[in-house]
Parts: sequence; structure tokens; C-alpha cells
Amino acid sequence: MAIARLHGGPLDGQVLPLENPDLDRLIVPYSETQVVYQRSGAAQNNGADDGPTETAFLFLEEEGDLVEDGEDDEDDGAR
Repeated sequence: MAIARLHGGPLDGQVLPLENPDLDRLIVPYSETQVVYQRSGAAQNNGADDGPTETAFLFLEEEGDLVEDGEDDEDDGAR
């Protein structure tokens, strides 16, 4: 198992499981938006007996509002 340790941004200090330890970016939902974290350096603890493989990810940016399935990006004013 591999984990991502997040640094900076709204999820600072959080640890998330990584299905693919080779990822360069993580896009994580946060509140009504999503945040992007960029890989920082090589994975640590790659040995068989030193715990889960851990990779640091640094906060890169916050992206726009999340769009739920079936919703358009544009507001047509019909509500």
C-alpha cells in the first residue's frame, strides 16, 4: 500500500491512500470545489519492512466549482 501526505492548502497534514504510487498529481474534492496537489520528490519507505510507501504532495491550486452529473457548466437562468 502507498500513501500520499498532503502539504499546504486546505488539506494540509492529511494522509490519503494511493492506488497508483506513480501519480504526479492528485485532484481531491473539497467542499464545493476541488484542490490540486503536485508530487514533490521521490517516494519514501520503499523497503519491505519500513512501513507503507509514502509520497509528499504540495498544494498547487484550487479549481472551480464542482459540477454534479447532469448539470451544465453554464447557468441558463431556469430554476
